[in-house]
Amino acid sequence: MATREVLAASAALATALSLAACGGAGGGGSPPQPGDVAVARIDGKTVWASDVRREAVSEGVIGEGEPLEPGSELFHRVLDEVVDQKLLAAEAQRRNLAADPAVRRRLDAARDQILGDVLVQKIVEQAVNDSAIKGLYETQQKLAKPVDEFHARQIVVASEGEADAIRKLLANGAAFEALAAQRSSDAATRFNGGDLGYFTADSMPDAYAAALKTAKAGEVVGPFKADTGWVLLKIEDRRPQPPLTLDQARPQIVRFVTYDQVRDLLQKLRGKAQVSLLTPPAKSTLKAR
Repeated sequence: MATREVLAASAALATALSLAACGGAGGGGSPPQPGDVAVARIDGKTVWASDVRREAVSEGVIGEGEPLEPGSELFHRVLDEVVDQKLLAAEAQRRNLAADPAVRRRLDAARDQILGDVLVQKIVEQAVNDSAIKGLYETQQKLAKPVDEFHARQIVVASEGEADAIRKLLANGAAFEALAAQRSSDAATRFNGGDLGYFTADSMPDAYAAALKTAKAGEVVGPFKADTGWVLLKIEDRRPQPPLTLDQARPQIVRFVTYDQVRDLLQKLRGKAQVSLLTPPAKSTLKAR
């Protein structure tokens, strides 16, 4: 195996040993989940397609719920890694490495991590469903305040005098896009005519947000002073920002519900348990002003 693969296999070894210690490394003849497929056997123990998918998710090569076809090159690469992990774990068991107290502690830590992750997954699966997501989405849409978004172009120069001179050229019919390409110091926008695309005022620096409060489509705003220099804005469009669709909002809602459920669970568990911290209080690293 390559160095990266060796490190990955070593990192997974504690998990494999932990499962073995819990009796979960057997790999009998029955599929662990409906529709599962046997993809390898190691000394009579079965490796299932779900084992390979789980490893691929843990490595980040596929996302949770994404398919991984058994005939694909990626599947076979991850399968080879799973086989290597199981061989390493079996050899470690043969050498009785799990009897070492330091190894035992690492196994216990891996077991705790796995069990905690599974508990969180079960709780989130119960709480995160289409009905809950839709309900939170509709509530958020009712509470959301209308926000305008702008499409604007900019010219940024070093001095107010230069900005005033450009404003006069614009008043006499000069093209904003041409002057942006010729005179603007902003490298990110000058060669596309100063185009900033669509944005909301709260996503921009304070000086821009202040200048845009009363701006209307078709106007040239400024010059005003910003951190980058003196700015002129041409407002191409101003319109209500379209709300996020349910599909667009779904990932944010799932993250919120997950955080909310885990936070509530931990608060309940800490309330029931007797937790005593044996270390001194943390020292603040913030300097007093």
